[in-house]
Amino acid sequence: MLKGFAGPEEEEGDKMNMRQFVKRHREEWKQLEGYTVHMQKRGRKVTGKDISAFQRLYQKAAQHLSYSRTYFPGEEVTVYLNGLVSKSHNILYKDQVTSFQQMRYFFSTKFVGLLLEQWKFIIVAMLLFMFGLLAAFLAVADDPLAFYTVMPDEMAGGVDPQQLGEGLDSIDSSLFSAQIMTNNIQVAILAFASGITLGLGTIFILVYNGLIVGGLAAVYWHAGMSYDFWAFIVPHGMVELAAIFIAGGAGLLMGYKLFVPGAYTRSYQLKENAKRSVQLFLGTIPLFIIAGVIEGFITPAELSLEMKYIVALVTVIGLLLYIIWGKMLLDKRRSKESWGEVHETGTDRY
Repeated sequence: MLKGFAGPEEEEGDKMNMRQFVKRHREEWKQLEGYTVHMQKRGRKVTGKDISAFQRLYQKAAQHLSYSRTYFPGEEVTVYLNGLVSKSHNILYKDQVTSFQQMRYFFSTKFVGLLLEQWKFIIVAMLLFMFGLLAAFLAVADDPLAFYTVMPDEMAGGVDPQQLGEGLDSIDSSLFSAQIMTNNIQVAILAFASGITLGLGTIFILVYNGLIVGGLAAVYWHAGMSYDFWAFIVPHGMVELAAIFIAGGAGLLMGYKLFVPGAYTRSYQLKENAKRSVQLFLGTIPLFIIAGVIEGFITPAELSLEMKYIVALVTVIGLLLYIIWGKMLLDKRRSKESWGEVHETGTDRY
């Protein structure tokens, strides 16, 4: 439910400010929420009176959404109303969709929409990782012994630039791929779940992983093998890091909303942004699968270093095309929804 808003302020002309808008219509939105829960539960008796009241509240909420999109496009009340109206619309006008359709919609449209909404937090996650990478690289490049300070003991002792790629032909690719996917997904879970610590845990995980990559890069730089090192990293690393940045961005989003809840209560922010963060994390699982397959089957393959760089380029192009395609589907869907609201409510303005 929508909670935690303060009292009204003075109106500016004919336009209500956000707090007045919420206070005036909050009870109607709560009633509509109640009806959506009631009508979705199996075995509940739904009368004609219930349906009429639900439809009336839905039409009002659609009008409120149009008003909110016009005057409060960047506010969370618009996001809230969009979700409420969409859920109500599905109950009123659509048949129950199959699990496959739900999955297709999520990965083709919903996930891309979440990425575009939270892109700032994803960029911050990337910058935190890059900070750790550059700090470790510069430290180890200046003093090779700093490598043993940056790296965990169990990892530092096993690094030998002269053995890069050796023994990969004897690896069980399927088992190796599965182990990599499991490890990366665990890192992503920690990154987004640590948002509950106000994002501090997420920051540590992102910087720490950056330190490891930066330290390794500096060791191979000292050995004159940077080109070889990155050829073994970037084919799977581009997809893998994108997924970690998304998961980290989800954790940072949750931490930020808990630290700066704005006009909402922290309990509301926790509920809403935990759900959004979980959705962002779930969307990264196919990316981790792709990264694991590349690292398990392509990295050990006897391919030229140039070919491995080409694989990395292909993965980046694929990611960009996926986002562009998802953005087109999202715009198309929103256009249809806006058209439907106009014709269902008889107006496109509150």
